[in-house]
Formats: sequence, C-alpha cells, structure tokens
Amino acid sequence: MQHKFVRNLFLLMTGLCMLSTTYAQQVKEPTRVNPGWNRPQQPFRIAGNLYYVGTYDLASYLITTNAGNILINTGLAASEKTIKNNIEALGFRFRDIKILLTMQAHYDHMGAMAAIQEKTGARFMVDAGDESVCKSGGKTDYEMGKYGSTFRPVSVDRVLHDKDTIRLGDMQLVMLHHPGHTMGSCSFIFDVKDDNRSYKVLLANMPTIIIDGKFAAVKAYPAIAKDYAYTLDTMPKVNFDLWLAAHASQFNLHEKHKDGDPYNPSAFAGREDYDKQLAELKAVYREKLTADKK
Repeated sequence: MQHKFVRNLFLLMTGLCMLSTTYAQQVKEPTRVNPGWNRPQQPFRIAGNLYYVGTYDLASYLITTNAGNILINTGLAASEKTIKNNIEALGFRFRDIKILLTMQAHYDHMGAMAAIQEKTGARFMVDAGDESVCKSGGKTDYEMGKYGSTFRPVSVDRVLHDKDTIRLGDMQLVMLHHPGHTMGSCSFIFDVKDDNRSYKVLLANMPTIIIDGKFAAVKAYPAIAKDYAYTLDTMPKVNFDLWLAAHASQFNLHEKHKDGDPYNPSAFAGREDYDKQLAELKAVYREKLTADKK
C-alpha cells in the first residue's frame, strides 16, 4: 500500500514538473527590446512617500504606507531582481509589498508581476479592460496577442473601474480609465506629502498607438477609435502638481533627474511637456482616422 502511494506521488510530481516545463516554454517575451528596458537605474525618492524603483526606461513606482507598500508596474521578467534590489537599497523590505498595480497589461510592465505576487503574497488589482489579458499572460490582447503568451498569467484579486479608489493604510489612489493603448490602460492620481507641502501626483499612461494599420481593421477591439478619442479628450483635463509615466522616456526622466541628484519634487512639476505629448498623440490619432476613410 505504501509502495503504491509513493509511486502515485512520484507520478504526480513528475506530471507537475512536465506541466511546469511546458508552461514555462509557452511564455516568451519578444526578443527585440529597447536596451534601456534591461539597463539598471539607481532608485530615488520622487516626492513624499513615492519612489522610483524601475529600470532605466521601464518605470516602476513604490508607494510606502503605514500598512505596507504599493508597487506599480513590474517591467520585464528579468526586472524582478532590479526592482527588489532597488526597493531594498532604499531601506524598504520587498516582502512589505501588499498591493500590485499595472498601468497597462503588456509584457514590458507585467513581466515580473506573477513572480512578485508569489513571493510577497500581494493582491493584484487591474482595470477591468485588462483583466482577461492578465489572466491569459497576454494571449488575449488585441494586438500583442499575436505573439502568444508574453508574460506569466497573473491571478486577479480585484477588478477596477474608472475612478475606483485603492486604499492601503494612510494612502488613497484613484484609478483613471484611459483605454486605447490596451483595453484597460489606466493612470493613477493621488496625494503625497513631505515636510514642506503636499503634491497631487499623476502617473499618466500616455495613449500611444501601437497598431500599424487602420482602426477599422482591428476586429478584436471594435471600440478602439472611440476609446482613444475618450482618452485624448479626458487626459488634458486632469489637474496635478507632478506627473510621471509608464516609461521614463515619456516624461524625460533622465533630463529631469541624474543619479545622485538631491531630493527635488519640483523636477517633475509643470505640464508643458505633458500637454505637448498629448497634442502630438492626438495628431497621430487624427491621421489614422483620415486613413480609415480612404
């Protein structure tokens, strides 16, 4: 009887190992990536209890609270080590992450999400539009799904909708639904404070267009043109003191902050570059609309 039990256990474990290996082989990030996506970046304090802990170009943000911490975006699968090292270099504990968020369900922001969720036990929350994509590891994305599973599927603990509030300890973040880039692309707005003042911070998901062809040809996302129109109309109306984005290059991080620079929230103030980028993106959107009519 004992021999049979051991044999069955062995077969079960062997099957699980084979399943795990097959699963791992199915997840494949596109090999051609921006060199800045893997390049390490020295972490730093942005404003109050908000910190930059991502890579040179893939922005990850840590928000600390009196009840644990919030991590937004996790870069590529290989970014996990960089994020962990950056969090610990700032004097915080990796295991204190309690909530995980993403600004868009693409592999360059979701790559390490499943691994970090497993190692910290944090709750993952996502915009409803990207729920399916997160659960499928990217396979159900209207555009990137053509590459198959590009990140490990992630268990969703809470589905978010426009203007939902995420609370942890003394922090409150409001999610802003800004679809188009993905069906559930979103931004986050919240207040942080230091010894001098408080700041309203916008983590903005810039609505870049990733398809080459016409909007009308995207059968998997029939509302894509309408969603971009909504986002491009809504984002210029958001009021904030400081702004950042999902990619460091989108908010000119490396012009505003150099390694070793002293604490300076004002480096991320102003909205001239924000409004300029949105105007440029709107022009691209209008060109595509014109092309759709030809």
